[in-house]
Order: sequence, then structure tokens, then C-alpha cells
Amino acid sequence: MSDHNAANPGASPAGAGASHIGIDPKLLELLVCPLTKAPLEYDADRQELISRQARLAYPIRDGIPIMLPEEARTLA
Repeated sequence: MSDHNAANPGASPAGAGASHIGIDPKLLELLVCPLTKAPLEYDADRQELISRQARLAYPIRDGIPIMLPEEARTLA
């Protein structure tokens, strides 16, 4: 699969942040936005998965992506 961070040069590679949160980089490649089915970008600093199409940021809590739109933060 392609690197979803290629479109976002400021984002950390999945492998770089995965060690301190315990998220498998392969899982990050498989996850998509539940609303748009578009690929997600991993933001290691904020511990979020970003859906540019839906303009939402899904939180990652204790290494678990919370893929519920009602839990997501709206992007400005």
C-alpha cells in the first residue's frame, strides 16, 4: 500500500509514532474514514487520524483509533 503521509509532509510516518502508542502501521494502512471511505493521515503529535475529505480528526486513545464521527474533532 502507499504511504498516506506522502500527501502531508508535516505528518510523522506511521512507524515513527507507532512505537510510543502501540498502533500497528499495517492497521493504519487499512483504516479509512467511516463517512467518506477515504484514506486517513496519521498525526502522531496530536494522536489523531485525519480525514481531509470529511474535515474530521478521529482521536487515538490508549493506542486505539476511535472511528466514530460523533467522537471526531471538526477541522477548521
